[in-house]
Amino acid sequence: MDSSEIRRLVALEDTHWWYRERRAVLRRELRRLGRPGRALDIGAAGGGNTRVLVEEGWDATATDYCESAVEVARERGLRAVRADARALPFEPGSVDLVTAFDVLEHIREDDLVTAEIARVLAPGGHALIAVPCDMALWSAHDDAVGHVRRYARESLTVVVEQAGLRVERVWSWNVLLRPVVALRRRRSRGSDLQRTSLVVNAGLSAIVRAERYLPVTSLKGVTLFLKARLAR
Repeated sequence: MDSSEIRRLVALEDTHWWYRERRAVLRRELRRLGRPGRALDIGAAGGGNTRVLVEEGWDATATDYCESAVEVARERGLRAVRADARALPFEPGSVDLVTAFDVLEHIREDDLVTAEIARVLAPGGHALIAVPCDMALWSAHDDAVGHVRRYARESLTVVVEQAGLRVERVWSWNVLLRPVVALRRRRSRGSDLQRTSLVVNAGLSAIVRAERYLPVTSLKGVTLFLKARLAR
């Protein structure tokens, strides 16, 4: 993601339905983990997810390959470090949680990233990963934001397990809106990251929130979430 895209994301993420509801997923998962510890947010961009970690009591550090992203995160009062996700500048076993939302799909050597996640995790530590799913949804949006792949459950599970992590759960998100997203992506000519009206934003948020109460996580969505743990 280039500098201009990061600035656009930061300007939108506090109110945009996609990022707001995805942060809600992160917050729920953090509360299920129990006692906070040290956390590393890989590919943090402007630090929207890092702020959730901090708010939930984690001693969190944001990392991103883009210097502009690191600058933005620091401007927002977050601890941030420029780093390549394939070679993280952190000691083995030094963190209790790694979050990597929208990271693996940008890097051809995704196996190196998952290996680094496993390396920096302390025994019993967790990884929370989110990626775009299903190559059938590939569009000009993916090209515009620098994706090299979209994942299936199997391909995501394999690259995580090969790193030595034990997958605890894989689930779909943004299932109910998948038909709308698929139609929009077929017509797209670039990134679909843009502002929506207050009414549309509220409506889309309500639809995604409904997934919390419906048995849809095993169906195809737009995003895959994965929770994994490093064996003790």
